[in-house]
Amino acid sequence: MNESDSKIPLWRQLQAVAVVLAAIRQGASGTAALETVQVSLRPGVQALVYQVLRSLGRAEALRRLLASRKPPAAVDALLCTALALIWDEAVAPYESFTLVNQAVEAAKHTASIRAQAGFVNGCLRRFLRERAELLARTEVDPVARWNHPAWWIERLRQDHPKQWQAILQANNRQAPMTLRVNVRKTTIDSYLTRLRGAGIAAWRNGEFGVTLAAPLPVQAIPGFAEGHVSVQDAAAQQAAPLLLQGLAGTASLRVLDACAAPGGKTAHLLELADCEVSALEIDPVRAERIGQTLQRLGLQARVQVADAGQPAAWWDGQPFDAILLDAPCTASGIVRRHPDVRWLRRESDVGQLAAIQARLLATLWPLLKPGGRLLYCTCSVFKAEGDLQIQTFLAHNTQARLLPSPGHLLPHFTVGDGDVLDNQDSDHDGFYYALLEKRAA
Repeated sequence: MNESDSKIPLWRQLQAVAVVLAAIRQGASGTAALETVQVSLRPGVQALVYQVLRSLGRAEALRRLLASRKPPAAVDALLCTALALIWDEAVAPYESFTLVNQAVEAAKHTASIRAQAGFVNGCLRRFLRERAELLARTEVDPVARWNHPAWWIERLRQDHPKQWQAILQANNRQAPMTLRVNVRKTTIDSYLTRLRGAGIAAWRNGEFGVTLAAPLPVQAIPGFAEGHVSVQDAAAQQAAPLLLQGLAGTASLRVLDACAAPGGKTAHLLELADCEVSALEIDPVRAERIGQTLQRLGLQARVQVADAGQPAAWWDGQPFDAILLDAPCTASGIVRRHPDVRWLRRESDVGQLAAIQARLLATLWPLLKPGGRLLYCTCSVFKAEGDLQIQTFLAHNTQARLLPSPGHLLPHFTVGDGDVLDNQDSDHDGFYYALLEKRAA
């Protein structure tokens, strides 16, 4: 069969999905695992992998009912792949019997599990026969119902007692593609007109954003190559204007973007103000992406491969007017965009990452001049990485004053006839923002 056409057998895709799922279960990120998939298969496999990850809790609960003993890892990955795709007929990508047949074919074509093809077939056929009863039995399991680890669900219940269910619901939805309009080169109205002329449905999302009705490859987005737009979620687009408010007119404004890759927030700062930006990134490969982003947009910053937590190695001793600290975090706010995160994180990661965030805050605060501002942000909905982190910092730093800030933005999507979560006015990921001003000593 010609690999370049669209008629790649479904069993081959399911075979690849199972391999990716097995790798994620072993600790690989979804991005890294997908990079091992043959290029011709990758788009279809990615779509199926994401759907599987959004239903993995349910699939694993069903597998426990169907098999008294946990099967070998490769068999279990294929079985859970099929169950995740067929359990909900309303969103199943193919007819149930087709998925079952092709899952069995995938087993038959995989040397290491060929002998288990009959077992896979028996489990899946039993599910089809007993679907209603099996689903009812799994409905009482919170992990199966919400498709998140138990510890994650409980933390959300504690942190957001009124909104935890809405957060979990949002996490299981597919994120839209949102673009940030480069106001140095065009306007939102002009760009929306350009999209309409190209037959692309889109709408305004926030102050600088445009959300597409359907995602597109970046090379197909009008104006992308010319630097008119960048791909960036609407929540992340709030960072640059928040930090610059009240400072944008300052002459020779010195700004530090402390954890800058892949460069979206660095670029947005330069799109909004004439300033001198130092962008730090500890990973050399990710630092290269900052340069590529800036080159496409026609912008310049001082990009350094350096650890923000070790200023002696990179700081010139001159204080900054503004510091953006987009700190390493659990990424619990971007689960709808990266559905593997929920299954990769461990409860102990929250405390470990919160400790790193606290060290970065303590290290960078002295580098800010009096009257300057530091914007602390994370793409997390956990309060240990947001409100609690900043409350602790303020309690130990009398020079710091919290300015009006969004706080925890919860992952949000429009439902029904435009109903939204309480603190939202657009479709975006979960985020946390705290803007701190440094008082004179």
